[in-house]
Amino acid sequence: MKLSNIFSKRNRVLLRELVITDFKLRYQGSVLGYLWSLLKPLMLFAILYVVFAVVLNLGKGIDHYPVYLLLGIVMWTFFTEATSQGMAAIVSNGGLIRKINFPKYIIVVSGTISALINFLINLFVVFVFMIINGVQLHASALLLPVFVIELYVLGLAIAFLLSALYVKFRDISHIWEIILQAVFYATPIIYALSLVIKVSPVMAKVLMMNPMAQIIQDARFSIVTHQTDTVFGLIHNTFIALIPYTLVILLIVWASWYFRKNQRYFAENV
Repeated sequence: MKLSNIFSKRNRVLLRELVITDFKLRYQGSVLGYLWSLLKPLMLFAILYVVFAVVLNLGKGIDHYPVYLLLGIVMWTFFTEATSQGMAAIVSNGGLIRKINFPKYIIVVSGTISALINFLINLFVVFVFMIINGVQLHASALLLPVFVIELYVLGLAIAFLLSALYVKFRDISHIWEIILQAVFYATPIIYALSLVIKVSPVMAKVLMMNPMAQIIQDARFSIVTHQTDTVFGLIHNTFIALIPYTLVILLIVWASWYFRKNQRYFAENV
């Protein structure tokens, strides 16, 4: 994937059209249309908040827990959308791939950008909740774009990998659903990492090796509350603390290579 090809005018136009088409088709025929991009994470937030905050009281002692929870859900929703849509992107556009010769990665990127647009809209809702909840922004909020970029790169990397695998192995979609469920509960989204630390500090450190956990915790620290446990606050060995950040870089490099290696066989297998 040469930079000259990625940013060529022809590819930019094709990418834009694919993103627009995906947005038009996503909620076509539904009464609420694009409002579903806001309602889905908000409805999930409402359910989880009632169950885990009101009933089980898991948010006790966490400043601005509603915003804390909503931000985690919004970031997780983007991750699931980007990876799931990216996984099916090549197979879903098999007819286009067989008819037109163009860089195949554009299809996967368009799906993740579509999910990114939804994420940015939902992030605006998070900021509205912050105002209502009285959250005060600090200088650390300037780091949020860094974590958003890291989240997008992670989602794109996995989308590249899954889309290439899905062409050959359709069982990947079922396997990924199971993995998503496991990672969701292994990531401190509905519960505070401090609860894990009380039970097992070692387990908490292991959980923070997961890039999703690191990204969500860092984002919460930057804009919600400095009470949030981060990887650098929990692990004092710099080399170990850098593992989740390094994994994201290694994953995008490896996934891009694997996708590029296998894209020549896409047309005959989709």
